[in-house]
Amino acid sequence: MTAFSYQLYSSRNFPPLADTLGMLAELGYASVEGYGALYADAAKVAELKDNLRKTGLTMPTGHFSLDMLENDPATALDIAKAVGIETIYCPYIAPEIRPATGSDYAAFGQRLQEVGKPFRDAGLGFGWHNHDFEFRPLPDGTIPQVAIFEGGPDLEWEADLAWVVKGGADPLHWIATFKDRLTAVHLKDIAPAGENADEDGWADLGQGVIDWPALKAALTQTRVKYFIIEHDNPKDERRFAERSLKAAQAL
Repeated sequence: MTAFSYQLYSSRNFPPLADTLGMLAELGYASVEGYGALYADAAKVAELKDNLRKTGLTMPTGHFSLDMLENDPATALDIAKAVGIETIYCPYIAPEIRPATGSDYAAFGQRLQEVGKPFRDAGLGFGWHNHDFEFRPLPDGTIPQVAIFEGGPDLEWEADLAWVVKGGADPLHWIATFKDRLTAVHLKDIAPAGENADEDGWADLGQGVIDWPALKAALTQTRVKYFIIEHDNPKDERRFAERSLKAAQAL
C-alpha cells in the first residue's frame, strides 16, 4: 500500500504548524514534505523537529532554495539531518534569472549537478522539482527540462505533473522519458476551466481534470518512492487534505 505525504506549503496560510501536523496525522498521512520557511532559523527547525516527533509524522523529502543549497550547504545538510530528510529537491528559479537558451539551461543543469554533490556525498538524494516553464519550448526549440537533465546527469526528478500539464505538455510522455530520474511526484489537480478562481484554478485531488488513475499506473514503472499531495492555494486545508487523501488511496 502506498504511503502518502503532504507538502506543507499547501497549509502555509493556516497556522499554527502544530495544528496542521496534528490534523494530518489524524487523517492518516504518513509523512510531510518541508519547504524553506519551515526551517528559516534554528528555532523553527527545533519546533519542526519537536512537532514531527509528537505526531509521529516523518519528513523524508524537503524543498530548499537554490541560494541556501549553493551558498550554505552545511546548514542545509544540518537541517536535513535534524528532521530526517532523505532527499532534497531544489524547487524553483525566479523568472528574472532563468536561462534564455538551451545551452544556458544545460549549464544550469551542470550548476545543479555541482550544487548537489555535498548532499549526494552525505548519502542523500538530490534533484529538481519542476513548474510549467521547463516544458515550454524555447525560441531555439529546446525543452528546458531536457537541457537541465543533460547538464545534470545525476539529478533526480520530483515531478509536479499538474505543472507539466499547465506547461502544455503530455505528462505520460515525460514520465516515460524520465522514468529513471523520477523519485517523487506531486499529486495535484487542476480545476475545470473557469472554476475555483478563488483557489487559483487548482482543485483537490480527484476533483479536477487530470487523469490521475492513468498517471498513477504509469508511475509504477518508475523509481518513484514518494507520493506527495499538494494544492497551491486551498481555501480550507482540512477539506483539501481529507478529500485528497481519500482520492489518492483510491487510485
